[in-house]
Amino acid sequence: MTVKFLIIRFSSIGDIVLTTPVIRCLKKQVEGAEIHYLTKPAYASVLRGNPYIDRIVLLKPSVGETIRELKEEGYDYVIDLHNSLRSWRVKTALPWLSFSVKKLNWQKWLMVQFKINKLPDRHIVDRYLDTVKLFDVENDGKGLDFFLSSEDEVPRSELPAFLHGGYIAVAMGARHTTKQIPPEKIAMLCRHFNRPVLLLGDKFDVANAEQVVRMAGGNVFNACGKFSLRQSAWLVKQSLAVVTPDTGLMHIASAFKKNVISVWGNTIPAFGMYPYLPGEKSRIFEVNGLSCRPCSKLGYPSCPKKHFRCMMDIDYKELAEYVNQITV
Repeated sequence: MTVKFLIIRFSSIGDIVLTTPVIRCLKKQVEGAEIHYLTKPAYASVLRGNPYIDRIVLLKPSVGETIRELKEEGYDYVIDLHNSLRSWRVKTALPWLSFSVKKLNWQKWLMVQFKINKLPDRHIVDRYLDTVKLFDVENDGKGLDFFLSSEDEVPRSELPAFLHGGYIAVAMGARHTTKQIPPEKIAMLCRHFNRPVLLLGDKFDVANAEQVVRMAGGNVFNACGKFSLRQSAWLVKQSLAVVTPDTGLMHIASAFKKNVISVWGNTIPAFGMYPYLPGEKSRIFEVNGLSCRPCSKLGYPSCPKKHFRCMMDIDYKELAEYVNQITV
């Protein structure tokens, strides 16, 4: 007997990767489970090749058109892992029983506005899995998934020779500037690392990455904007370690069990989206005790206080020494 599930998560890269344990556990633990996943077209590549998904459904420009398509397909259950106004419109228009993740908006608001911590000490992955506990689904402890194919491989010839013996991957970008590691701090890290550095990001990160290359000197390669997301994921998988802010590549690196050195600015790990079951030598770097942190649950184009101490005061010398220790 087939049990047909529709999972909803529209965006973004990291958030979708964080839903993969739900996909896998549903598929493997519910007999006859058929998994369809509704997301935005821009993020379909994050799920490509996932053997636990039977169909990726793409959100149409018109929500009404999307709803009509879903009604024609037919489901037994809807699992809303986005819990936004748009996902609410979709699930309430469908005639099937639905379950939604708890977003903890008021707890995050209290933490941002008054620094009152009412946040549960639980990762978002476990809260996602709570939505399917009615089906006796349990966390299998295998972490996140990101599936690559031979088509995603970056030819050795497209990388400079100094990277061929191993490199540290550094994620340049994040959706919001107050999550990003400042270029001058990345350049300082590059100068102190004992291994070559590969800078990863999209076309919007190219200028900052070029600034890093100029300041850092040799043995730094700017790969920003040169490769697709999946090729960047392949490069992450080949790295010796990954230094990253709170961004999608952090979660992709965790899926590959890489040693993830995560650097936190205006957001905090307590929101529940820190690296999930990464490599055993992973470590979090953050500045605790700042009265202004967290200043947002997402981020800003610039520091509201103008000092950006949450990123500027990170002990980057200690970070560099630690990365050198684990990449010998």
